[in-house]
Amino acid sequence: MSARRDKITIIFDILEAIQKKGGKIKPTHLLYKSNLSHGRMKQYVDELVNKKLLEEKEDKGKKMYVLTDEGYKFITNYAQVMKFMDSFGF
Repeated sequence: MSARRDKITIIFDILEAIQKKGGKIKPTHLLYKSNLSHGRMKQYVDELVNKKLLEEKEDKGKKMYVLTDEGYKFITNYAQVMKFMDSFGF
């Protein structure tokens, strides 16, 4: 049985999934990659849009979630903090 993810880890997982898809992703693909229910994913996405980490755009008539510069900074900073914590055994 695996441990439950905390909020910050879920946010990182969402943003990293978008980054790995070239900075933009369709909602359905994000749903699969985030491993969340549709309702929970929508709550997180709405929060990330409000915090300017994501933008919701249309590309060729399809809704897409696009990583902002702030989103990229979050990923970088989160990775640095995790590396720092790992170096001290946390």
